[in-house]
Amino acid sequence: MSQKVLHSTIKGEGVPLLILHGYFGMSDNWKTLGNQFSEDFEVHLIDQRNHGRSFHDDEFNYEVLVDDLYAYVKYHQLDKVYIIGHSMGGKTAMLFAVTYPEFVEKLIIVDISPRQYAPHHNAILAGLNSIDFALQNTRSLVDKKLAELIPEFGVRQFLLKNVYWKEKGVLDFRFNLASLTENNPEVGASLPSFTVFENDTLFLKGDKSDYITDKEVQIIEAHFPNSKIVEISNAGHWLHAENPKQFYKEVHTFLS
Repeated sequence: MSQKVLHSTIKGEGVPLLILHGYFGMSDNWKTLGNQFSEDFEVHLIDQRNHGRSFHDDEFNYEVLVDDLYAYVKYHQLDKVYIIGHSMGGKTAMLFAVTYPEFVEKLIIVDISPRQYAPHHNAILAGLNSIDFALQNTRSLVDKKLAELIPEFGVRQFLLKNVYWKEKGVLDFRFNLASLTENNPEVGASLPSFTVFENDTLFLKGDKSDYITDKEVQIIEAHFPNSKIVEISNAGHWLHAENPKQFYKEVHTFLS
């Protein structure tokens, strides 16, 4: 088990609310909502391994992500927690909840289900791997190069948040691109069969997203018998960013 402790920002007091970002994301993506939630909860904005300011490692799958979260909970001596997990973070949160149900009071899963998803980040990975920071030595040059393979402006903006000055004059990505590329098929892994989490669980889905459809309802209910699915309007896969107002309201109502 990894003994390294995940990087996090902690603010507020009350019941611990752990927030797990998605693939290529980082805890900073949740700063604004984290500040809002910190008025009522002790918010932990966590960087998962190979992301943000947390450690890099060749190994990357949901078992080790759950080990990391367990080590984090133990290190911070947390007991009953609430967890919000988006996309990849939602997969981590689901596996953590069925593995260590005694730690999880309530669970919020954002736009992902327990089923297997086929790898579908090929264009993003190709775009990121096409970057040579010796040549693309400014943010605008990085953006221009990414645009050749990633036409969506919003997706590029999201990815560019990971570009930072590693040292004077040298840009780099915060995430561990080599490991994420190598282990990409792991990101869509399903929750193991016959695993169940009995506590209250809220699934939030974007009305313009196809990650949770009517087809997923049965598998969600099998693993999470005390769950409900709520749709966030005018939102795709990044619903917390696209409709933060409704997102905050649904989560706050569910947790109180």
